[in-house]
Amino acid sequence: MNLSIAKANTTYTVAIADICAAGWKQTVEGKLSEEYQTKNIDFWYNHKKVYHDIKAGLYSHVALFNSEVVGVIGGAMTGPNVGEIFVLYVDETYRYKGIGKRLLEAFTEQQIDSGATEQWVSVQDENQRGIPFYEARGFVYQKEKNTKTETGEKQVSLRYSRQLN
Repeated sequence: MNLSIAKANTTYTVAIADICAAGWKQTVEGKLSEEYQTKNIDFWYNHKKVYHDIKAGLYSHVALFNSEVVGVIGGAMTGPNVGEIFVLYVDETYRYKGIGKRLLEAFTEQQIDSGATEQWVSVQDENQRGIPFYEARGFVYQKEKNTKTETGEKQVSLRYSRQLN
């Protein structure tokens, strides 16, 4: 497999937006209304916002297969020693090939270089792609977070963290 991990840049805006929108939609399928899904995707994954978020460093790395973006990870430092993963999605055609692991490793290195000793992530409840992935990499469940969406629905996220060396 001709795969490489690269720093995200604005030339990847459309691909990042598409991968994130599709991945997020799969995680909430059957849990949240189509109305909310559309509003959330229109807000977070519109090309203008993704472009600006790439420039701000919120999308940090992409996985490239023959120069095509097939995965993305991003996040930020949310405290002096605390890193957070905001997004980690891999195109469904390329899942279960170690791409997510490689993206997480590159991103974690970046956060450690920024001073992170702890890393957090939120995972949609019952997400059987995300939960086992993070648990296999040392993340430990900490708490449940309930949020009321703008359409009045309850969204349940599970908060996980791990210590970094």
